[in-house]
Amino acid sequence: MTGPAMPGVPASAVMHHGVIAAPPHTPLVDVASQMADNGVHCVVVEGLARSRGGQETLVWGILSDLDLMRAIAAGRLDASAGEFAATEIVSVESTTQVADVASLMAEHECTHLVVVSPQSGEPVGVVSSLDVARALARPETASS
Repeated sequence: MTGPAMPGVPASAVMHHGVIAAPPHTPLVDVASQMADNGVHCVVVEGLARSRGGQETLVWGILSDLDLMRAIAAGRLDASAGEFAATEIVSVESTTQVADVASLMAEHECTHLVVVSPQSGEPVGVVSSLDVARALARPETASS
């Protein structure tokens, strides 16, 4: 995918700025509302979750629309965001080239990456496979 189609386009040029987040104990129905209200396909799940044994663990993952569909198919609408969030978050710096973003998505079989600031490492946005497709289809808007 590297080559003339997307030369020099950084993730920051195509990403959605800001991160919509939910604590792990958030009911899936509430996460679905967040997705619908904000017109997004994923929510970052972060925070401490308490296991059935009472032990706290740090949860850091992405709950995508596909994860939500899996919960619905499993009849688990009573579940929390932390139970269905993908535990591997793949992140890239905002300066990462879109072609490299596409390669990471293919390698990790995911459709959303968290974009972090190269200075602070803090999340600054999310880039989706649709954002990459838009950059490929309309390179003039990706670099503006």
